[in-house]
Amino acid sequence: MKGSRALLLVALTLFCICPLATGEDCNEFFMDFLQTLLVGTPEELYEGPLGKYNVNEDAKAAMTELKSCIDGLQPIHKAELIKLLVHVLGSQDGA
Repeated sequence: MKGSRALLLVALTLFCICPLATGEDCNEFFMDFLQTLLVGTPEELYEGPLGKYNVNEDAKAAMTELKSCIDGLQPIHKAELIKLLVHVLGSQDGA
């Protein structure tokens, strides 16, 4: 249940941020955010996809907790998420 609430929080956050992502395709932002969330560090989120936004301390704490949940996934599940991301990114390149 905790994980589903965290994913809902991320979806809501991205829904709110994407319209604000001027000059950047929302899909590109989402994929960069998701990739960094899966294999990066919270600091890389703030320097990368969220770098141009003022992320408050509560949001940073939420991102750190979400990253901890993702890092706590069984390796096979995390690998499947990464394969899915690679597949989606590959299909966007061909479009």
